[in-house]
Amino acid sequence: MRTTVRRHLGKVVAGAAIAVTGTAVMVAITLPGTAGADDTTGRAGGAAASAAAGQGGAGGAVPPAVVEAAPAEGDRGTGHDPLTDDEIRRVERIALSRQMMAAGEDVGGDRGPQRLGVDLAEPDAAEVDDPGAPRRADVTYYDYRNDTLVTRTVNLATGTVERTGTQHGVQPPLSPEEQTEAARLLIADPLGAGLKADYRDATGKELTSPDQLLLASMVYRAVPGAEPAALDRCGEHRCVRLLPKVKDGPWIDARSLVVDLSTRKVARLAG
Repeated sequence: MRTTVRRHLGKVVAGAAIAVTGTAVMVAITLPGTAGADDTTGRAGGAAASAAAGQGGAGGAVPPAVVEAAPAEGDRGTGHDPLTDDEIRRVERIALSRQMMAAGEDVGGDRGPQRLGVDLAEPDAAEVDDPGAPRRADVTYYDYRNDTLVTRTVNLATGTVERTGTQHGVQPPLSPEEQTEAARLLIADPLGAGLKADYRDATGKELTSPDQLLLASMVYRAVPGAEPAALDRCGEHRCVRLLPKVKDGPWIDARSLVVDLSTRKVARLAG
């Protein structure tokens, strides 16, 4: 690992390309010079700038820029509006029942399932063209006690849970809390020695906490013959490959390491 990483130290864009290759939608990189690449837009913008400059040269006053305040966010949205902060907090309280709290387990081993996200639910088929259809929210959790993805649909108008779905072997993108826990396990594991050595090479400091890194990740699923037996259940288990980055520094190539969050163990891919 150290040889590979040293080759990329200081080359942030090259390091970013590694992460983009591993997870195309997770790490977006805007390279210098790409803004305004559309020729038509560029010519129009240039013409407008020239006209404005000509007016200024002729003594025309340029009106000051006006920044309008963002509209106040209401307690409740309407129709297909994104969920408001108030709605998100409300459905989180409604969705997490006492039974789930008592029986579930989060990524750190504490009581209650791991919350993954809250999204506006799609309307039922019979309600697609109904402007008065109720707004609903899907709240998703991952229960580490039994490796189950749980989705609870809350009706925002009535404040009730309309349905609960459970799935096994379904692995959505990881939450920030899961990424942080994976990094914590990797730093503490003997297989994390290379990561810590690369961090020391880049910063001159010791890596002791996930807070010292910027993290992206990929869910990892088992591929027959491509990994040690310790990773055979990845996909059924919640497994992750981390893409760590030194804050204000380079990416560190840790793609050969997989953290099984369900067993809290680290393994190295074969080859």
